[in-house]
Amino acid sequence: DKVLPELIEPYELRAAKLREFLEDVKPSLRYDIVPLADPYGPSVTDPDLQCLVVSEETRRGGEAVNKKRLENGLPELALYEILLMKDPDHSQNEEEKISSSSLRQRLLGTLLQPPRRDAALPLRPYIIGLTGGTGSGKTSIAKLLGHLGAFIIDADKLGHAAYVPGGPAYEQVVTAFGAEILNEEGTINRKVLGAKVFGNQEHLKSLTDIVWPVMAQMVKEQIREADAQGKAVCVLDAAVLLE
Repeated sequence: DKVLPELIEPYELRAAKLREFLEDVKPSLRYDIVPLADPYGPSVTDPDLQCLVVSEETRRGGEAVNKKRLENGLPELALYEILLMKDPDHSQNEEEKISSSSLRQRLLGTLLQPPRRDAALPLRPYIIGLTGGTGSGKTSIAKLLGHLGAFIIDADKLGHAAYVPGGPAYEQVVTAFGAEILNEEGTINRKVLGAKVFGNQEHLKSLTDIVWPVMAQMVKEQIREADAQGKAVCVLDAAVLLE
């Protein structure tokens, strides 16, 4: 449940930074850096430990450690509480303490590494994939990028277009799921179709096997249209982009 877990640095890099810090503080210090695979780590199994350093917000965790140690037949650890340093530069939406979560939030919008040029891909338009669940802000971001001049491809709208009578997926979907999914005027009733596929993995796969390749082709046509319009950047807004 960490904020932006995708931006957390790899364990090896964090351990190297910690080692550098410890050696800088006191070169003669003896220490072990141990990766934690569970909430407790060696704190509830190591009989040689004597003290656990906690903060005000992690004191309850320290007390839980001691409870676990007693259950394991080990003596309680002395809990040494320290004050956390305040971050004088924290914004209204960030924590008051110096926090890795705040640092990760500040990375948003930063180019972490230059885009790699792939010889198999055309230089223009540059295609950005925009994905995320419902309510994640895709539409707002797409509008902002559109105002900046990007060509926006809305996969949801393409999906609707694929289902209309005469659309590229219409006949296949009706053949696969029957005339009962049709309204009186011949359009596909998406609610009826949804009731058939959601909760039924086999039916859902049948539908996506029909619709996704069609939508992929429609996206490629839209990218060609963006290129024809001389657009430098093309944004593909798709909830299931990776799938």
